[in-house]
Amino acid sequence: MEEDDPRERRSPEERERALMKALPAVVSHVFARAPGYRKRDPEVVPEEVTDRAALAKLKLLRKAELPELQRADPPFGGLSVIAPPQAAKLFSSPGPVFELEPRSVDPWRASRALRAAGFKAGDVVHNSFSYHLTPAGTMIETGAHALGCAVIPAGTAPTEAQATAAAQFRATAYGGTPSFLKVLLDRAAEMKLDLSSLTRASVTAEALPAALRKGLAERGVQVLQWYGTADAGLIAYETPAMEGLVVDEDVILEIVRPGTGDPVPQGEVGEVVVTILSGDHPLLRFATGDLSAILPGQSPCGRTNVRIRGWMGRADQSTKVRGLFVHPS
Repeated sequence: MEEDDPRERRSPEERERALMKALPAVVSHVFARAPGYRKRDPEVVPEEVTDRAALAKLKLLRKAELPELQRADPPFGGLSVIAPPQAAKLFSSPGPVFELEPRSVDPWRASRALRAAGFKAGDVVHNSFSYHLTPAGTMIETGAHALGCAVIPAGTAPTEAQATAAAQFRATAYGGTPSFLKVLLDRAAEMKLDLSSLTRASVTAEALPAALRKGLAERGVQVLQWYGTADAGLIAYETPAMEGLVVDEDVILEIVRPGTGDPVPQGEVGEVVVTILSGDHPLLRFATGDLSAILPGQSPCGRTNVRIRGWMGRADQSTKVRGLFVHPS
């Protein structure tokens, strides 16, 4: 772990002190720059939000609320600290839900997940996530660039073209969905293209069945997964220990009872709620609609942050189509 962020190895007590120390400044920043949050919690004194109990008094911001909030107060519902002209990229996901990418290095913090999967400077990353209106493609690209990798922006190009490019550039790593990685390798084999250089993959946006991971490993590709959303960026990531997903260092995680927002006992399944301590694109008590549970203990890899079991379903009625959530109207 010599190249990891030292914060990943600090004691849980030190991490909690640092998160709670940063929290009131982030809440103050959000309330000052994003009036939608102040409107939701007019009685909250930001400087007094110094622990988890105080944070839990803020209203949950549910993903399902965003379309209506954004229609009423375009473009972001008064919930962004930066305006569209100050953003690097602007997106529209199904809903529609409108999002932005800040002008910063690694704005989605995805490099932590990629690094845990073995990505490093000098790698050529084949990125099969879409670059069209949704942020998945740029999440991988900005994270890879932060590590010093080159990126093949394959997106949704035809599979034959993707296989040809990956072979021509000797891609060493892959970012995308696990199911398409298998499709890509199968098509390359049919075309008699050599993709033996591709040995690592960081996947997300859909389940990674054990049989699929095993099959890809037998073809020489070690696959690790990560979990995030188009609103929050990286939330948690798998390490080579493959025992749960470690929460990102800039995330305050809560697992709550769906529909109430009340914390569940450790180990019980509940809805994932995150507060993102980012000066460029913070979120306060964002209820993802995803279900997970906290794993006891620490990862054998040496990272000391809380672990979750990964994505365990939805707390609402949305479903995934090609890696994107679609909500019933």
